[in-house]
Amino acid sequence: MVAPLSNIKVIDLGTMITAPLAAMMLADLGAEVIKVERNGGGDPFRSFNGSLYSPHFVSFNRNKTSVVLDLQTDEGREALLRLVDDADVVLDNFRPGVLDRLKLSSQVLQKRNPRIIHCSITGFGESGPYRDRPAYDTVGQALSGIMGLSIDPDAPRMSGTTISDNVTGMYACYGIMAALLERQTTQKGRKIEVNMLEASVAFMPDSLMNLEMLGLHNSPYTRVSFSQCYVLRCADEKLIAIHLSSPDKFWRGLLNAIEAVELGDDSRFATRKARIESYLILSDELQKRFTTRTRAEWVERLEEQDVPFAPVHRIGDVFADPQLEALGSLKPMTLADGTVVRCVQAPLLFDGQRPSAWSPAPLFVDASNATETPDAQAKKVRRTNG
Repeated sequence: MVAPLSNIKVIDLGTMITAPLAAMMLADLGAEVIKVERNGGGDPFRSFNGSLYSPHFVSFNRNKTSVVLDLQTDEGREALLRLVDDADVVLDNFRPGVLDRLKLSSQVLQKRNPRIIHCSITGFGESGPYRDRPAYDTVGQALSGIMGLSIDPDAPRMSGTTISDNVTGMYACYGIMAALLERQTTQKGRKIEVNMLEASVAFMPDSLMNLEMLGLHNSPYTRVSFSQCYVLRCADEKLIAIHLSSPDKFWRGLLNAIEAVELGDDSRFATRKARIESYLILSDELQKRFTTRTRAEWVERLEEQDVPFAPVHRIGDVFADPQLEALGSLKPMTLADGTVVRCVQAPLLFDGQRPSAWSPAPLFVDASNATETPDAQAKKVRRTNG
């Protein structure tokens, strides 16, 4: 059994992604995580598809149990504090001041348990002109500059997955792990503050350094031109991605694979610097050649020449990828509603073994229909590792 955090208890007060993701990462490593939810539907992510057990909720809440507490009542607050008594971590992603109004500030939590580590995730931090604004992933991406590196200003349109939410949750987990390690020496808790804006900016340090050191304002093509990344359409309409980076051998290998050594003699492409400056022109030249063969043919040729490449997968292709199958990355899970799904395991191996925590996200039990008091619920909830 691989559960390095099996002696850690976490109280997850979060909703949506940032705090629930951080708590789930701890749960994947064996921590006992109790998710505290509100009356009337719980985490808003539960109802993203009209039910109370959406794929969005399931994705960020495995290996947890759930308890419903009304933190606006004395009974609910006291039930939470009894959970805090023997907990190690409390996580929340409320706006600044919410826990203070609930009489559950960091000071209250740490007075109740001096060893508690309270991680507070906000959109913009505890001060500044944006402090009280609502923040979601799009806001974090836009304000941090991440979106400016991917959006075409002439045809602006959002696409892709969440970035700022996920990065913020990961930084929160990183801070919690450091505080847990420090506490082994100090025996004291900490208040950790993480905000989406700073986490998002910290996630792209190279773009900032390009400006500071070179005066270069990154555009959507800056990074891909420096890294020599291309996405190309093949004869069968399937896409393939290539990443040449800086080693010259990959450029030579690509020329051999496409049987176009003459491109290497073209002054526009003869050096890496020239290829960066002529990135869009070179992309068009490569596209002309890639339309002549199917993706399967290009896969064979690029692999023979040791060129870094990958087919551009859709999600269905990911589930069928032979490398993920060989790694055992996907594992069946029976959800709490009886549905069997394939889930991605935690991408970590400890001495060759994956973390053993494997239980589904919990169903919702409204406190108004519960037969037990909030305190009895709080005492009863315990996660069982699958």
